[in-house]
Amino acid sequence: MRTHIRATRLLASVVVLLLAGCFKLSRQAPQLKQYVLSGASQQGAFGDTVRSAAGGNATVPARAGLVIGLRRLDLATYLNEPAIVVRRGVNELVLSEFHRWGGDLDEGINRAVAAHLAGTPPVKAVDVAPWHARARHDYLLQLHVSRFEGVADSAASDGRIHMLAGWDIIRALDGAVLLRASTDDRGGSFRVGDYTGLVTGLDAALARLARDIGACLARFPNDSTPPASCASVTGVGGVGR
Repeated sequence: MRTHIRATRLLASVVVLLLAGCFKLSRQAPQLKQYVLSGASQQGAFGDTVRSAAGGNATVPARAGLVIGLRRLDLATYLNEPAIVVRRGVNELVLSEFHRWGGDLDEGINRAVAAHLAGTPPVKAVDVAPWHARARHDYLLQLHVSRFEGVADSAASDGRIHMLAGWDIIRALDGAVLLRASTDDRGGSFRVGDYTGLVTGLDAALARLARDIGACLARFPNDSTPPASCASVTGVGGVGR
């Protein structure tokens, strides 16, 4: 009798182990994927320079134009984490555990905008904070990013890109804000679940933001007098003071 009980217990243990092994094999965790904002494809298109005290200088031919100092980014708190955000409906934020930014998002956005901005005609070079103490700038630029995400309804298979960024053009000499504007970009789309497409769309939105800023900088008559308005600058979502 005891031998029968021992055999039954042993068989039960073997079955449990086999089931546990099958469960682990069938429920493998999804692979973690990390993404970066490029902006690099625009660099060099106009003989531009993106400069960083931490990352060194890109060596390219010098040209006439503005030197811009890009300050540290002001990023909305809910975006300041590794997970890529998709907004469902009005109030729900979906943060993917397995699709993340490959670095600090605020630094990634700044680098991408700098590369795109350095490719606009009025700009000679962009210094990304922190810059060298002896760096001299025609203007400083401050970005305030409050939306940077995909947006999709709960049952939707397609979503749209939403980037909302305020930007201040600042006189380097005394820190006076010469112009305050914003770009509300909703021009891109992506397939829900396609994070590569989502990141590509967000990168394109940053390129359009840089074009808005560059077009506005081109309207400045000198380092102390802002244009009457940048409202006529073209850009997806428009620009307003």
